[in-house]
Amino acid sequence: MSNTSYINLSGQLALQRRLETVANNVANSTTPGYRSEEVRFESLLSADGQNPVAFVSRGDTYLSRASGGLNRTGNPLDIAVEGDSWLGIQTSGGAAYTRDGRLSLSPAGELQSTGGNAILDPGGAPIRIDPSKGPITIGRDGRITQGDKQVAALGLFTIPESAKLTRGQNSSIIPDAAAAPVADFARTGIVQGFVENSNVNPIKEMTHLIAVQRSFDAVSTTISTVDAAIDAGIRDLGTLK
Repeated sequence: MSNTSYINLSGQLALQRRLETVANNVANSTTPGYRSEEVRFESLLSADGQNPVAFVSRGDTYLSRASGGLNRTGNPLDIAVEGDSWLGIQTSGGAAYTRDGRLSLSPAGELQSTGGNAILDPGGAPIRIDPSKGPITIGRDGRITQGDKQVAALGLFTIPESAKLTRGQNSSIIPDAAAAPVADFARTGIVQGFVENSNVNPIKEMTHLIAVQRSFDAVSTTISTVDAAIDAGIRDLGTLK
């Protein structure tokens, strides 16, 4: 196979990777708290032979930290996080973090996420509330009160910018570095009665989907054309005497 074919194939694999991420983003454009997946591409240089050849890598995926828009629900158990911080949830694999603030109370009074995971306080412990004590109010700093008495506090956590985020269950993420509880609520906090939407821009992603699909088809056509030209050249050489 010629270098041209290898280069085109590397481009096709990269486009396929991007096509998969865009399609997944579009499918989750209405999922509360969902973080879009992006791809970072690099050029790989091959030093084989006399002439170095540059190939396209398949790309490294990463999750966007951009915030989504807020949707007012009026439900006191719906909360949205403003700023670059996350709610902590307890999973079977340890702590995970989410921006999906659609909370609920279990019959035992455990504050839970939509996936049934316990919501964590700043110390990393599950939060329990007595439903019989009346409706709850959640402050910007996460303090939960019933009447005029504080009964618990929601944990907000910051994740280092350098941390790699992998996707968990129910729009949660799992960082490869330790998260720290928020102490300064000047730039981040909780808004009660709102839910954060996905940070996916569906119109933009649909445009990307169409563009990537066209590029993929164009590269496929180029590969077919190059292969046909090589086959024709081989046949012509075979007829020479």
